[in-house]
Amino acid sequence: MELVVNGQRTYCYTGGRPFDAAKPTAVFLHGVLNDHSVWILQTRYLAHHGWNVLAPDLPGHCRSAGEPPRSVEEAAAFVLGLLDAAGVQQAALVGHSLGSLIALEAAARAPDRVSHLALVGTAFPMKVSPALLEASLHQPQQAIHMVNVFSHSMLAPPPSALGPGTWLYGGSRALMRRVLASNPRTNLFHAGFQACDGWRGGEAAMEQVRCPVLFVLGRQDAMTPARAAQPLQARARDARTVLLDAGHSLMTEAPDGVLQALREFLARAPVPSPAA
Repeated sequence: MELVVNGQRTYCYTGGRPFDAAKPTAVFLHGVLNDHSVWILQTRYLAHHGWNVLAPDLPGHCRSAGEPPRSVEEAAAFVLGLLDAAGVQQAALVGHSLGSLIALEAAARAPDRVSHLALVGTAFPMKVSPALLEASLHQPQQAIHMVNVFSHSMLAPPPSALGPGTWLYGGSRALMRRVLASNPRTNLFHAGFQACDGWRGGEAAMEQVRCPVLFVLGRQDAMTPARAAQPLQARARDARTVLLDAGHSLMTEAPDGVLQALREFLARAPVPSPAA
């Protein structure tokens, strides 16, 4: 599905089902050097069980046009523009890593428009080491290798992710290389890391959130350790936390666990929309 957001063509994966304005909507936001495909299991399940799914490639990434967001705030404005373009008054927001910060900022800016907020592999502050920032700018292939070492806690995923025997490191590296190459004008790697590293609004944003919040965290996450979510957890009004045996790449290392957590969470009654 393609939408025009802020005058630019935006690709959204819909889980293989047509968009139906009568259904509730969930928006899935990817992290640095990823695209919509990281949510393949979770989005397809929800799309076939009563939900609209919008999993965009962020602007300037892969199949979406426009300039890539230079900050979490800029990306959050894009998400709200996406809801407008789709004609959606209220949606659940699900974000991974950088996508979790974007979802949180969007929920803080427009709390009446967000029914549920799910933060996967999140942390605040989401600091990036100077060495990794430098490598992402000048040696992106080496930085991709570093990120994959830090992001994975196992070599092959459970069968419900990508299939038995799939090499997680290799698959993730291939995805990141493809996303990096999709925009030769901008170093998407460095831009994404700068957005993570530079955001200072997490605690203030969480205090503005009115909807239920879900934290899905990996026990073996070396990129955003579970303990690094505590500043946000302490300020969430209505929150629950699910810890999974996985690293930062939770959607492929613990696909069923992420899906089950989202299923149970999204079954909760949403915050009423002002238009309801």
